[in-house]
Amino acid sequence: MMNSTMSNPFMSMMPNMFMPTAEGFIERMAAMPRMIETAKRVKVGATPHDVIYREDKLRVFHYHSDVPKVHATPLVLCFALVNRPYILDLLPHKSVVQQFLKAGFDVYLIDWGTPEQNDQHLTIEHYVCRYMHNVMTHVAEFTDQEQVSLLGYCMGGTFSAMYTSLHQEMIKNLILMAAPVDWTDREALLVRWTDPKYYDVDAIIDAYGNAPTHILQGAFALLKPMANLVEKYIGLYERMNDEKFIEEFTAMETWVNDNIPVAGETFRQFVKDCFQKNLLSAGKMKLKTKRIDLSNITCPVLNLMASNDHLVTCGQSAPFNDLVGSKDRKAVTFKAGHIGLSVGSRAHKELWPKVCEWLGERSEKI
Repeated sequence: MMNSTMSNPFMSMMPNMFMPTAEGFIERMAAMPRMIETAKRVKVGATPHDVIYREDKLRVFHYHSDVPKVHATPLVLCFALVNRPYILDLLPHKSVVQQFLKAGFDVYLIDWGTPEQNDQHLTIEHYVCRYMHNVMTHVAEFTDQEQVSLLGYCMGGTFSAMYTSLHQEMIKNLILMAAPVDWTDREALLVRWTDPKYYDVDAIIDAYGNAPTHILQGAFALLKPMANLVEKYIGLYERMNDEKFIEEFTAMETWVNDNIPVAGETFRQFVKDCFQKNLLSAGKMKLKTKRIDLSNITCPVLNLMASNDHLVTCGQSAPFNDLVGSKDRKAVTFKAGHIGLSVGSRAHKELWPKVCEWLGERSEKI
């Protein structure tokens, strides 16, 4: 009689989660209490900080460090409006914030806050021309510097590019991190899914006011359904005895499920002007009647891309270096995913020390 796993190639590849031995099952159940206790101890975004600026829902964090400051030019981190920005400070050993602090930088982070229904009128103009400009001005005054360095991640990188093109005088160095600036790459699933033939953004925002979390996170999960809905739980089952793995898994799940909506008019504008019309890279996008011309960017530019990024493809980020007016510009493609670029162990060993070195060479010294 033929073995059932031999007759079904799919089943032969499935891990022991689906065919557990009694001993394996008992061992994992015995590990459950310790796993729960480990998960309870996890604290995300743990680097000490003060809030040095508030405006509406927005706050600006100033991070503390025992490492003496070496660089006078402050660094501002700008994340997307989707999810919380503590992905840049997830755990002490998986923290972009900590990488810069240990290299002697003075680090700040924008926490956009959570938009409510009365914030649905906020547009990209509000975020880039008002909030970001007020933050950069305040940090410059707070540190007694004329300019700041700016790192923008994902949608926050897109906003950072827009801001720098309008206020190059405020930005000494610009780092983009998995940031889309061109939406013609048909390899990007989100570009296909938001095609106006199929995606009616007006209907969504008119119905909800703000872009709701269940629509946003549902779309992100479906970009890699097996990894997001099946594989990670298989990994959890198989590594229930690994305390470090449980800590990192809990931290990531905390962040992934800590969802926030996006202000309705900002989402409508971003989908229409960027995803559907590709106005930014075409030089036709306007904020407050001012055209966003990326060639106005002349400061040093570092463009970080992830080769396995399923959310923002390299094809959406790479064109940026050819659109800016900077002579000092560099593109780095690193083997990681969209989130792995900020929390991956290999990224923290190999990429971020080099990024800190690049920025240090272009920052004012104390």
